[in-house]
This record gives sequence, C-alpha cells and structure tokens, in this order.
Amino acid sequence: MTQAPKDIDDQITLTQFIIEQQRGLPGASGTFTLLLNNIATACKQISHRVNRGALIGVLGSAGTENVQGEVQKKLDIITHEIMVKALDWSGHLGGMASEEIDAPIKIPKQYPKGKYLVLFDPLDGSSNIDINLTVGTIFSVLRCREGVEPETEDFLRRGSEQVCAGFVLYGPSTMLVLTTGNGVNGFTLDPDIGEFILTHHNMRIPEETSEFAINMSNQRFWEPPVKRYVEECLAGEDGPRGKNFNMRWIASLVADVYRILTRGGVYLYPYDLRDPNRAGRLRLLYEANPMAFIIEQAGGACSTGTERMLDIKPQDIHQRIPLIFGSKKEVERIVGYYQQSSND
Repeated sequence: MTQAPKDIDDQITLTQFIIEQQRGLPGASGTFTLLLNNIATACKQISHRVNRGALIGVLGSAGTENVQGEVQKKLDIITHEIMVKALDWSGHLGGMASEEIDAPIKIPKQYPKGKYLVLFDPLDGSSNIDINLTVGTIFSVLRCREGVEPETEDFLRRGSEQVCAGFVLYGPSTMLVLTTGNGVNGFTLDPDIGEFILTHHNMRIPEETSEFAINMSNQRFWEPPVKRYVEECLAGEDGPRGKNFNMRWIASLVADVYRILTRGGVYLYPYDLRDPNRAGRLRLLYEANPMAFIIEQAGGACSTGTERMLDIKPQDIHQRIPLIFGSKKEVERIVGYYQQSSND
C-alpha cells in the first residue's frame, strides 16, 4: 500500500477521486459520483451521531427487534433512517434494501427513479456501540433496470455483479474504504473541512499471514476442516505449519476487515452445526458480498469454504452465509481442507 500525498495542496478528495476515475469511462454521466457523495454525506451524519453517543442520548437498546429477530439499538434505527433520507430523494436510485427492514425500500412517488440499487447495513457491530468499540456502515451498489419499480428479485444478484462496494469505520478517525472494481482505496474524514481525503492508496492484502480471527467459543460446533485449520495454527512452531500464529477477534466485521486490509490475516465465521437450517451468521447481500468484492480487489480471497463468495446466487434478501476471507494462501488452504474432507 502506498500512502497518499501529505501536502495539503496535493490532497485528493473522494469526489475528485471518483470524477477522475469516471473520466476514463465512455458515456459516464456523473450520476454515480453524485450517488457516492450522498452515501458519504449520510456516513458523515452517522459519524457525528456515533461520536456524540451518550451526550445526545442515542446509546442503548431501542426495545424492538429487526427482521432477523435481533434486538435493535437506538442507533440501528437512527442510522437506517439517515441512510434512507440521504438517498431516497436523489433520483439516482431505483430502490434500496436495508438489513434492518424486511422488504426492499421503495422510492417515494414524488421523486424520480435512477439506474442503481443500494443495499446497506447501516450500523455493523452495533452490539459494541455501548462499550465504545469500532462500528461501521457497509454498502453495496448494483445496476437497476431503469425506469421500473424493482422487485425483490432485482436485488438477488451475484456479488460479481456489484458496481461498487464500501464500508465506513467509526473509530478514532472516520474512514471510508471503497472499491469500484479497480483496486481498493481508503479515505479519512477531515473534520476541519468535512471532506473524505485519500490517505490509503491501492490497499493490498499480503498473500501470507500469521494471524487468524475466529470466535473460539463456537469451537465445539465447527466442521472438521475449520477445526483442523485452527488446531494447526494453535500448534505453532511445533505443528505442521512450523510457525506461531496470533489470534485476533474484534467482533466487529468492519474493524476485522480493515485490520486484514492493512496488515493481512484470515477471518472465519464458518458454518457450524448448532442449527442445520441456518447456513451461517452473516448476511450475504449486506455484509458478505460487499466485503468479498473489497477483499478480492485488494488481492485477497473470500469463500464459504466450499464456494467463491462472489459466485453465489442469492435466494433471499436476508440470506445468511458462512464467511472465510483474507490472505489468499490461507483461504486457499482452508478451501483445500474442505475439498479433502468432502472426498474422504
């Protein structure tokens, strides 16, 4: 990864970066740039709410459940509303889908419809918000049949069809990580001028690593390939890998992805045997697909263990999926263990 210029006169804003990228595309209208600006504006508003936290009374449970049956935090509802209000009027979208809402969100009749769809998790890691750990927003952009009212099926697209994917971290600084299919770049919010500035150019994941991230409390439910991989890591220098590994687990997907983008590693939230009817924990459309797009564009790999993530045809707008991603050679090793297990 190369660092962006430090001189204030050489700083590149998110808007400038996207416009310069679009200039190389024939027939680019600027609509996509405006859409990303609207998403960035929503995330600036969310950042302000997250940073103010208890000072403005937005922490704690809302006393309601989302469509997945999870208890919602106040900020889950607030951030969802911020995203919708920032995007529904713009004329750039045919529709939206949110992790917090059962069905796709229609564009109000008084506004024009555009040629894109946006899917988002407005506040990933919200269970951490009350203990002041890093949370974030994840988004994915698809093309839409222009001028029509999109149906649920329009959102059920393979991850390889994404136009753009990104996430925003609300931590010590607010960072936006973005791909439009031409590498991965990171932008840091400068609060003095209210702009996202390019600070991490062409982010790349090392192919090899000595770090892994997994929730060890679920070990008794894992399938044999995952147990084998983790046991080999834990054996360290005395085991078949011949080197020591560190384990990292933040329990915030955006934070774990950012750590892997900046220093490598592998992340596993695999299928487990507790509930045969529940394929995984994380959502394919709101979490796994956008993160898989980013990870692959940064030179990493992403799989369920048995399938490349971006090749999966979604069956449901809130479908859950196992997720294994990170440094390419480690993911390939885990996938190899699944293949060996299926042949035994």
